Amino acid sequence: MQAELDHLKDLLTRARQEVAKVIIGQDDVVEKALIAIFTNHHALIEGVPGVAKTLLVRTLAHVLGCDFSRIQFTPDLMPADITGTNVFNLQQNQFTLLKGPVFATFLLADEINRAPAKTQSALLQAMQERRVTIDRDTHLLPDNFTVFATQNPIEYEGTYPLPEAQKDRFMLKISMGCPSREEELTLAARTLGTESPEATLAAGIVKPVVTADELARVRGYLGNITVREELVGYVVDIVRKTRAHNSILVGAGPRATQAILLSSRVQAALNGRDFVTPDDIKDMTRPVMDHRLILRPEFEIEGLTVAEVIQRILEEVAVPR
Repeated sequence: MQAELDHLKDLLTRARQEVAKVIIGQDDVVEKALIAIFTNHHALIEGVPGVAKTLLVRTLAHVLGCDFSRIQFTPDLMPADITGTNVFNLQQNQFTLLKGPVFATFLLADEINRAPAKTQSALLQAMQERRVTIDRDTHLLPDNFTVFATQNPIEYEGTYPLPEAQKDRFMLKISMGCPSREEELTLAARTLGTESPEATLAAGIVKPVVTADELARVRGYLGNITVREELVGYVVDIVRKTRAHNSILVGAGPRATQAILLSSRVQAALNGRDFVTPDDIKDMTRPVMDHRLILRPEFEIEGLTVAEVIQRILEEVAVPR
């Protein structure tokens, strides 16, 4: 068991080191993305244009030995553009499936909120069941299938709000901000030379640390990370508190409980531990809850934010000793 945990910790460390060759700074963002991948769940990435959201997912796919596909969501995108369609083959006198971009291991749904609900719903079955249905035939997706969806936090013209059912299928909401001045200076210097982030990835300097098959096997090692019964109750109390808080209109469902527990185990592994602490749970509560909670309008008018409500809940729920 200890050997498996050591292998998991080493793999996570090497993955972060390889990604850092391309992505300058953004350490917390990289860790949250790895948490989504190693728990076999999906993530919603929010950030202004130009902060390397697409490059991050491409780099992670390369480092983890998985294939990558990208969909640019637009208002005229149709569900068949995502899943694929059957086309009649005259030579074979039969229909042949032309697979859409969803048939990949890592799928980047770029600006997902620019497509209407009908198109967004094409991803629901894929995200939940890792399979798609085309003309009544069901097709399996890779076991490591992961969706990274991006959206712009400041531009709402021509966008469609994500349905609550779809937001709940994203384990984490990852906020990707601009780099610090020192990090941006490093980026500027590399851009003027031959070591720009895009060139570094294309040159093969970044090495894969695992294969897709090994990734699925290593994910099972997380079961060796201890989560005390008291901490399980702590997570349940946090989630249930969101359903009774006076400032929250819609609280988190049971899927949030699962997400906090699973992500906390990877957080512990990233920190080199084989057990989960209350701090791991607190660290993962905000990214898990941020996109799930809906505040009451009267509190939003007063300027209250979801982050502030989550912090209040963490302060109100007793921490187990």
